[in-house]
Amino acid sequence: MAKKNSSKSTSNTIALNKKARHEYFLHDKFEAGVELQGWEVKSIRAGKVNISETYIHLKNGEAFLLGSQIQPLNSASTHVICDPLRYRKLLLSRRELDRLVGATERDGYSLIATAMYWKKCWVKLEFHLGKGKKMHDKREDGKNKDWSREKERLMKHKV
Repeated sequence: MAKKNSSKSTSNTIALNKKARHEYFLHDKFEAGVELQGWEVKSIRAGKVNISETYIHLKNGEAFLLGSQIQPLNSASTHVICDPLRYRKLLLSRRELDRLVGATERDGYSLIATAMYWKKCWVKLEFHLGKGKKMHDKREDGKNKDWSREKERLMKHKV
């Protein structure tokens, strides 16, 4: 049989949180499904989503996505009230939820969303356990990045 010739070369990534690596020390990575309504899926396909100020809140043994903005399309239904900032439930296993509850309550970690992407026909959210950086940590990271760039320049000219 012949393979399907897919002319689309689109990325599966919907949205990224680029500030997360600058603002937090990121440790463990998790993936969760997102419970969405119909109008939200259409808006996500159109690219009207922002997760830059997004975090995960654990409540009553469930995980919820807070701060994500999914703007409704202009052609959205008028009989459905579209709330762009509503809480969205995350679909995780009980073992993962128990681990996250222990880490956030006991160890003082936060749960920060870093990426939203398509996996087959499902919207998935990638998030990390992280601790906030202080100002001196951010300065130190900047110095390390500058020094690594300078090393690369020196090695490039030396060879």
